Amino acid sequence: MGAAELTRNAVHVLPEGELEKKLELGRPLRVKLGIDPTGPEIHIGFAVVLRRLRAFQDAGHTAVLIVGDYTARIGDPSGRSKERPVIPDEVLDRNAKHFAEQAYRILDPERTEIRFNGEWLGKLDYAELVRLTRTGTVAQLLERNDFGTRFADGVPISVSELLYPFAQGYDSVAVEADIEVGGTDQLYNLLMGRDVMPQYGLEPQAVITYELLVGTDGVEKMSKSVGNYVGIDEAPDEQFGKVMSIPDGAIDQWWRLGLDTDAPALEPMEAKLALARGIVERYHSADAAHSAEEHFTRVVREGQAPEEMPDHVLPHGDPIHLPAVLADAFALSTSDARRLIAQGGVRLDGEPVTELDLPRERLRDAVLQAGKRRFARLKD
Repeated sequence: MGAAELTRNAVHVLPEGELEKKLELGRPLRVKLGIDPTGPEIHIGFAVVLRRLRAFQDAGHTAVLIVGDYTARIGDPSGRSKERPVIPDEVLDRNAKHFAEQAYRILDPERTEIRFNGEWLGKLDYAELVRLTRTGTVAQLLERNDFGTRFADGVPISVSELLYPFAQGYDSVAVEADIEVGGTDQLYNLLMGRDVMPQYGLEPQAVITYELLVGTDGVEKMSKSVGNYVGIDEAPDEQFGKVMSIPDGAIDQWWRLGLDTDAPALEPMEAKLALARGIVERYHSADAAHSAEEHFTRVVREGQAPEEMPDHVLPHGDPIHLPAVLADAFALSTSDARRLIAQGGVRLDGEPVTELDLPRERLRDAVLQAGKRRFARLKD
C-alpha cells in the first residue's frame, strides 16, 4: 500500500519526506494514536483517524492505541477556551474500557497494541517530571493558539494544562513510536513528541494530522463534550436520524471523511439519505440500514409513530411529574426534559403537551414522544 492511502484526508505530513523515510526502513512501523476517555463512545469523527490507522495495519504495520486514562485526568487543552472540568476516576475507568472494546470495530486486533498511559505516567517521580519539562519552553507553549489567546485575554491557564503536551510526548517515548497520527487540533501535541523523544535517545516520530469532521450542527468539530456527534456504537435508527439532521453544507465533507468517497451528484435530501445508509451499513449492516431508513421515513418524514417501541413503566403516584418520566425513559436530565416540554417537543398520542404534572389516567397506555425520534409506550 502506497503513502497516498495512508495519508488520505491528511492536512499535515511532517517533516517533509519523513514518512517516506520511515516506510523505507523495511520493518513494521509502530503507529501511535492517543485518545482520552472523556466520554463513553467513539464517534465517527474519531473514526476518520482510526480508519487511517487501519490502513497502516493493512500495510503490515502495528497500531499502538494509547487510551489516556492518565492524561484525561489533566484534560487536553487543545482548542479549548477554558480548562476542562475534572471527570471522576471511576467514570474515566469505565469509559476507557468501553473505548478499547469499540476500537476493534475498526482496528485489526492481531496488529493492535492497546496501552493505558497510566502504566508509565503514574510512575514518573518529581525528578523525572522536571527532566521531561526541560524539553520545552514557556515561549513554545504560548505559541499555541489556545494558550496564547487565553493568556492575552487574561483567562486562567492551570499548570496541569501546560503539562499535557509533555505527557503526550512522553507517551511516544514509552511506546517507541515511529509515527503519530491525530486530528489537526493535535498538531502541537504531536510535534511535542518529536521534541521529547531525542532527549530519551529515540529517533523522533513522523507526524500526520487528518482533517476534522464537523459535527451534526455543521459548525463545530464533532465532539462528545459539545454533543454534536454520532457514536459508532449507537443504534441504527439513532445514527440514521442524526446523519439526516446535518445541514446541507456539511454533506460533501461527511461523504469524504465519513465514507472515504466523494458525494454523489444528487439533490441534498437524496445525498443525505444515501450517506445515512452508508454510515449505518458501515457500523452495523445493510439490513440495519434498510430498517433504519424505513423507521426514519415513517417517524420523521411521515410523522407517524414507529411500529415497535419500548414499554416504560410509570412511577407510583397520581398525578405524575412528566419531566421525571422523560428523564427515566430517555436518559434526559430533568432540566432538559422541562425545556423540551416548554419548546413543544413532547407529545402524548401525537398531541403536544405543556403541563408538567398529569393525571395517571391520561398517561396510561399513551405513546410518549420526545423530539422527532424517541418514543415509548407508557404502562402501569
